[in-house]
Amino acid sequence: MRLCVIPARGGSKRIPRKNVRQFGGKPMIAWSIKAAKDSECFDRIIVSTDDEEIADVSQKWGADVPFMRPVELADDFAGTTPVVGHALQWYLDHGQELTAVCCLYATAPFVEPAEIRLGYELLERTALDRFVFTATAYASPIQRALRLDSASGEAHMWQPEQFRKRSQDLEPAYHDAGQFYWGRPQAWLNSCNLFEGSQSLLLPRWRVQDIDTEEDWIQAELMQQVSIQQIRKY
Repeated sequence: MRLCVIPARGGSKRIPRKNVRQFGGKPMIAWSIKAAKDSECFDRIIVSTDDEEIADVSQKWGADVPFMRPVELADDFAGTTPVVGHALQWYLDHGQELTAVCCLYATAPFVEPAEIRLGYELLERTALDRFVFTATAYASPIQRALRLDSASGEAHMWQPEQFRKRSQDLEPAYHDAGQFYWGRPQAWLNSCNLFEGSQSLLLPRWRVQDIDTEEDWIQAELMQQVSIQQIRKY
C-alpha cells in the first residue's frame, strides 16, 4: 500500500490556524489533499492531526483521519520524521503492508500532482533506505552570505575569501523546497536523515514558498495571483 501522510497540528503560533485558513478560495490544507488525490499515487491519503477542526475540514476535502495524533507529537518541537513514523506504525499495527510512504506538507499550495508522481518514480529507482524530496536553488550564492553583529550591527562575510570571485564561478547551492518527501517505511522508522544521500527533485524558485510567517503568507498569495493571471492570458 502506498500511503500519503499530511501532518497538520492545530497549535501553529506564528500563523494561527494556518492549516485551515482560507487561501485562494479554499482551506490551505485542501490544496495538498487535492494534489495528492489528483496524483493518483496513493491507496490512502490521511491527515495526522491533534485538532478536531482540522480533522473535520480534511475529511470534507477527501482525506481520512483514522486517529488523532498523540499530545507528545503535537507540540512546537515535534519533528516530521516521528510524526510520519507514528502514522505508518499505526497502519503496520493494524495489519497493513506498506510499500512507500509520502509526507506531504499541509502548507504546500503550489505542489503539483505530476511532481508527486515523478517523486515516486524516482523512489522506485533509489536505494531502499533513502528518500526523495523537492529542492530548489538559493537565489544568491551562499558563499557570499553575511552575518550581522547583534551589538554593533556591522556586517561580516561568512566566507570573506569568496569576495572577489564572480557569482557565476561559485558552486550553486540548494535547499529543501518543503513540499513532499517520499520514503520506504523502514527509512521513516529508522529516523534517517531526510537529505543525506537522498535524491532531489528540483523545482524552479518561483514555485517554492515556505509559509511560516504572515510575510510568507502574503508572498504566497502574490505568487498565486501572478500564476492565475498568467493562466488567464492563455
